[in-house]
Amino acid sequence: MVIKTEEELQGMKKVSEAVALTLLKMREYTQIGMSTKQLDEYGRQLLEALVAKSAPFETYSFPGYSCISVNEEFAHGVPSDKIILKNGDIINIDVSAELNGFWSDNGCSFIVGEDVQGLQHLVDTSKEILLAAISQISGGVKISDIGKLIETKAKQAGYTVIRDLGGHGIGRSLHEQPDAIMNYYDRCDNRRFRKDSVVAIETFISTKSTNIQTESDGWTFTGSNGGFVAQHEHTILITSNKPIILTASNKI
Repeated sequence: MVIKTEEELQGMKKVSEAVALTLLKMREYTQIGMSTKQLDEYGRQLLEALVAKSAPFETYSFPGYSCISVNEEFAHGVPSDKIILKNGDIINIDVSAELNGFWSDNGCSFIVGEDVQGLQHLVDTSKEILLAAISQISGGVKISDIGKLIETKAKQAGYTVIRDLGGHGIGRSLHEQPDAIMNYYDRCDNRRFRKDSVVAIETFISTKSTNIQTESDGWTFTGSNGGFVAQHEHTILITSNKPIILTASNKI
C-alpha cells in the first residue's frame, strides 16, 4: 500500500496500534502451564475489544486467531489445548488483523521462564537484526540489500536464515506488493523500496535450517534440518529518511 492521504495514514496507525498492543499483552500474559489455545483465546478477546478482526482467521480460515509456534515449530503454529507451555520453551506469537479496511502485522519470539535451552542469544540476535535492517530502509533502497544485511549479520552470529519465508507489502490486504522481502541476498532482485509505502519486515533466524517443511496439520512449518527459529516483525511506513515503525507499541 502507498499512503496518499491523512485518512489512510491514520487508518494504518490505528490498526497497527491494535495488533501491537495485542502482541504486547499476549506476551505479558504468557506463563508456564498455559496452553497455546488459552493464549490464543486471550488474543481473540483483545482484538475484539479493539474492534479488530484476526487476519489469518478472516483471510485463510486459519484454526486460531493468532499463529503461536513453540520450540521446533518455525511459523504458522496452530493454537492447541494439547500444547502446554513449559519452562524454557521458545515461543513465537504472530498477530495480524484488519480494522476499518486496513491491515497490519507483527510478531516476536521469546523464552517462557528460564533460558534452559540456551536460546536467548538466538532471540536477541533476531530482534537486533530486525531493528538494524529497518534502520537502513528508505525510499530507493534495494530490497535485496536489506536481505544481504540480514543474512550477513545472521552468519556473523553463527546462525542461518530461512530462505522461503520473508516480509511483504501490507495495507489494504494482508499480503501485497512487494512480496517476498527475503532474509538473504538475491542478486537478481532489482526492486527498490518505495517512499510512502507500507511493508511488514520480518526476520527468520535459525540454528540449523535454511528451508521449511509443512507438518501434517497442513499449517505448521518446521525446519527442513530441524533446530529452532526466532522471528521478529514490524509493520513500517517507508519515508525518504528513517522509516516510521507503526507497530512500535509492541516494544520490540
